Amino acid sequence: MPEVTGPYDPGTPCWIDLMVPDQQAGLDFYRDLFGWQAEIGPDEYGGYSVCLQKGKPVAGLMKTQAQEGQPTPPTAWTTYFSVLDADDTAAKVAANGGTVIMPAMDVMTLGRMFVAADPQGAVFGVWEPRDFKGAEIVNEHGALVWNQLHSPDPKASGAFYSAVLGVTAGPMPEMPEFTGFQVNGRTIGGVQGMENLPPNTPPHWLISFAVDDTDSIVDAVVHAGGNVLAPPFDMDKVGRMAVVQDPQGAVFSVVAPLSS
Repeated sequence: MPEVTGPYDPGTPCWIDLMVPDQQAGLDFYRDLFGWQAEIGPDEYGGYSVCLQKGKPVAGLMKTQAQEGQPTPPTAWTTYFSVLDADDTAAKVAANGGTVIMPAMDVMTLGRMFVAADPQGAVFGVWEPRDFKGAEIVNEHGALVWNQLHSPDPKASGAFYSAVLGVTAGPMPEMPEFTGFQVNGRTIGGVQGMENLPPNTPPHWLISFAVDDTDSIVDAVVHAGGNVLAPPFDMDKVGRMAVVQDPQGAVFSVVAPLSS
């Protein structure tokens, strides 16, 4: 479903955004890589940029800002999950061993949000939609296609997100060897261990963008000053994938999905 016209089911990833030290450089990089259209936002929105693909919102990007008394956040993509009640969800985070990093707050009339870390340390966001529901294009070139949690304890992570977001954790119907998160019977993300990742890699949610040609995108990342963490490879039943890092350090994955 490339175009999203209605609200997201609760528990479904609905938005992604990135905080970077140099906002304009970030906008230029993703414009050249994916074709996004965006500019630095107005002051009343803290300069937040809504990036568009085909005129529809697909991601957010803003300048790194430290909360009072908090260290400067790392340059990293954040996945936001749609919920019915942000405050109730924040209480569930705390009750199930997670940590609320940025307390629930209203974003104008657009919605209510907070940022948290699960018990293993992976950071995620929560979005209670009002005027703004989330990304309006997914699963096509330059748009979000998958969210993968890397956790040292996938079973515990599955229990946490089930309790907090109401998702179901279990084998993916299409790939039973992997653990997925399901909402109303539809797989909306996955979780896997960290044994194959480099030492000292922290638990995290990895965002994947759909692309038409993985190899050419990787070449473009390198040409722009980024890094390749996992060179292009073919993944059975999924497509051709790669993991890369933008010039400011944000890690993400790209995948050219297999034709259905």
